[in-house]
Amino acid sequence: MALHFVTDDASTAGVGDVVVLTGPEAHHAAAVRRVRVDEAVTLGDGRGVWLEGVVTAAAPKQVDVLVKARAEISAPTPRIVLVQALAKGDRDELAVQAATELGVDAIVPWQAARSVSRWDAKADKGLARWRMIVREAAKQAHRAWIPEVEGVARLADLVARAKDAHVLVLEPSADERLTAVASGSVDDRDIVLVVGPEGGIAPEELAALGEVGARLVRLGDTVLRTSTAGAAAISVLSATAGRW
Repeated sequence: MALHFVTDDASTAGVGDVVVLTGPEAHHAAAVRRVRVDEAVTLGDGRGVWLEGVVTAAAPKQVDVLVKARAEISAPTPRIVLVQALAKGDRDELAVQAATELGVDAIVPWQAARSVSRWDAKADKGLARWRMIVREAAKQAHRAWIPEVEGVARLADLVARAKDAHVLVLEPSADERLTAVASGSVDDRDIVLVVGPEGGIAPEELAALGEVGARLVRLGDTVLRTSTAGAAAISVLSATAGRW
């Protein structure tokens, strides 16, 4: 499969145009991935534009790509949104990377009551890190749309979101299985998956979400880590929604 790169310049490029990669993207293409002249590649803007092209010049500071074909890919509906609780170590980052590769459409960092990791004084740094992970994972997966990483959410934000979305809270003790819920009819509203931290979602958080219509669901009879639960749920939803 052709290597894929992302540049804002893809938005306005058409067949016959030359798209110039510079900066980190050019370095990554030429020095890391070692693209060569006449090699077929794909380009995108992360917002649905998809270009097929051929490398006409390759240097560490500049890579030129002649566009051979252009398509505009619609964003999937309904959107799958992952609300990922902040977790210690790199577990939340692993969750974000896997979710992006598997097709999530938006990611919301959640400062849950039991989150060991706290972003109170470093939210900007944390968001920048997650956005970089998402961008690179989307490129690796050859995605036409790069998922949006929203601002840090609190419980009140999740409660408010439930008014306009289908909220599914992953909870090992839930009576309903995700497979049973996912196989039902779905409208165009967002499907929001809520994944708690290592210590689980606090009872008061479960109660608040339940009061506004969120459904508690489980992924079989085992307990998954916070780094894998969201990815497993996205896989189920992708299959039942016909994305896979």
